[in-house]
Amino acid sequence: MASGLKARWVVRGFRQRAGVDFTDTFAPVVKPGTIRTVLQLAVSRAWPVHQMDVSNAFLHGHLEEQAPRAWYQRIAAFLHQLGFRSTRSDASLFVYNNGTTTAYLLLYVDDIILTASSTDLLRQITERLRAEFALKDLGPLHYFLGIEVVRRTDGFFLHQRKYAHELLDRAGMLNCKPAATPVDTKSKLSATDGSLATDASLYRSIIGALQYLTLTRPELQYAVQQVCLHMHAPGNPHWAAVKRILRYIRGTMDFGLSLHASTATDIVAYSDADWAGCPDTRRSTSGYCVYFGPSLISWSSKRQPTVSRSSAEAEYRAVANAVAEDEAKTWYTNLPPYSIKSPKELLDVFFANTFC
Repeated sequence: MASGLKARWVVRGFRQRAGVDFTDTFAPVVKPGTIRTVLQLAVSRAWPVHQMDVSNAFLHGHLEEQAPRAWYQRIAAFLHQLGFRSTRSDASLFVYNNGTTTAYLLLYVDDIILTASSTDLLRQITERLRAEFALKDLGPLHYFLGIEVVRRTDGFFLHQRKYAHELLDRAGMLNCKPAATPVDTKSKLSATDGSLATDASLYRSIIGALQYLTLTRPELQYAVQQVCLHMHAPGNPHWAAVKRILRYIRGTMDFGLSLHASTATDIVAYSDADWAGCPDTRRSTSGYCVYFGPSLISWSSKRQPTVSRSSAEAEYRAVANAVAEDEAKTWYTNLPPYSIKSPKELLDVFFANTFC
């Protein structure tokens, strides 16, 4: 399988034709960063936020070949009739603007988060959706995609305590000794370190679960990214690194992500790079975090695709990644989207909109 592609089970896949529709898959899944941005806006403006569930969502689509695509086209067409528009940065975010009233709708297959500038507007939209689809209004947002949402007087608190408990139980480490940090300060692990682990499938399963836990635990991102590099052939030292992460989680079960109510709407991004840090490929690791007002809404730690010839080049690549994410978060404003065509333009946008 080509690098970067994901496996997907397709009914009657033998009918697909290479070069025509072989890679033509789609799922209406909203980005985690978009969810956090919408929640930050809602809590800062004291808007109501409800969650909804569509029963038998795929049956609402006019099927041709792919049920997820048909369902998305069906609900998107109806939302456009209501006055919503989908955003270019995230096809599963729909924005409604009519005079002084505003609403945001997030779609994750058959799960919906809806927030509006008034309770009446939220109720009207909910009634229109219920009249068109078999929809259940589950009330104020409290649990979405395994993430528990607690609304406080000063904002939202997002955590995955239950998910973390289940993960430790699956790994047999519920009673392990907690660690103070998720990673040690030693040099990075090489792909050739130690002997191969006896259960590579369990390693991949735990790593996949850890990746999902980073939705509300940004401090785990770098450590999880490092152990992900060895999923193809994990060794015993890599297993030890995974267990170190699990031991850290055991001592920080109550950790999560806070979104603070604020009138500030500035977007600030920070980036960094570890030049030639990979002991096997000498590629660098990029990292960034994006703040919306006082709240952290997006973060990443990722190995760069090519070798950088200098630390400055590695830093510029990290800045470019941060700016691309920064630009994607401007959908809520009335500003036109950036038109970026070169690394130099990326840097110009970054310095013009982050430090001014």
